[in-house]
Amino acid sequence: MAWIGPIRLSGNTVDEDVEAPLATYETPLWPSVRRGARITMATERGIVATLIDDRMTRSVLFEADDAATAYAVAARLKHQLAQLQSIVSRSSGYARLLDLHYQIAGNLLFLRFEFTTGDAAGHNMATLAAQSLTDHLLATEPGLRYESISANYCTDKKATAVNGILGRGKNVITELVVPRLLVEERLHTTAARITRLNIRKNLIGTLLAGGIRSANAHYANMLLAFYLATGQDAANIVEGSQGITHTEDRDGDLYFSCTLPNLIVGTIGNGKHHPFVEDNLTRLGCREHRAPGDNARRLAVIAAATVACGELSLLAAQTNPGELMRAHTRIERSGTSRGVAP
Repeated sequence: MAWIGPIRLSGNTVDEDVEAPLATYETPLWPSVRRGARITMATERGIVATLIDDRMTRSVLFEADDAATAYAVAARLKHQLAQLQSIVSRSSGYARLLDLHYQIAGNLLFLRFEFTTGDAAGHNMATLAAQSLTDHLLATEPGLRYESISANYCTDKKATAVNGILGRGKNVITELVVPRLLVEERLHTTAARITRLNIRKNLIGTLLAGGIRSANAHYANMLLAFYLATGQDAANIVEGSQGITHTEDRDGDLYFSCTLPNLIVGTIGNGKHHPFVEDNLTRLGCREHRAPGDNARRLAVIAAATVACGELSLLAAQTNPGELMRAHTRIERSGTSRGVAP
């Protein structure tokens, strides 16, 4: 594990220079993300991060007598959110029902409940709340039968489109404008070359590969390292790494943006009891007395900024023939990045 930074970060959740811990066996990741971090420090506002949504979901599956019964139940529930929230409140002091969506296939009713879950990532909290709602529906809605507490319409740890469309986890957009001189001197490339590569590699290449709501170079690398260092459920990088890199050549300056709609992180709950995780969350400023949910939102924004640093550095490297392989060979064989950075 190594600490990377400082990263200059501003926006509607965090407005300060921060550092980020990355736990990885891919040692070239550290200097690569550090290069991106140094670019942010050379700009006035650094990475501007905007958190636009925060929710956790759980979908449940019922068998109905027929499609008409399933539709009637779903239609009624859409107008009973206040009543359903009172049921959720009895199961949790933090979970709040935001909305519900449904899909019907034959006589099968898929209900997708959406909750806020405070500073927890919210997997168990959402499941417990969904179980209470399931018990209520089975007791009050004739023609419904239990099928499963998890219906794959959530969607948990699978690459699907629904999370990006309806939201699951924290949705964070990062933006960075890098002046022409920095692009040329620090990244050894140009805004035009990075933009062209982003279109041809991330957009067209991912389209040809059949990617699902995703167009990026390697979000998963930074997310896994960040998740392991902060006690997260690492399997959530499956949906967490679904995101879109967008770039523009602005008269030689580089506009660079990473959209991560499915960041599932928490600062309390399972995995946070390990001493090294507690130390890391404290150093990240995620152990402060804030409103419920604010520490987890801070963590998500720092994660997104870390992803942006690594994504920028890699795309710049890949515009230059041989640079990526030379870096891997030099760093991994020499061991220059081994050890724990202060």
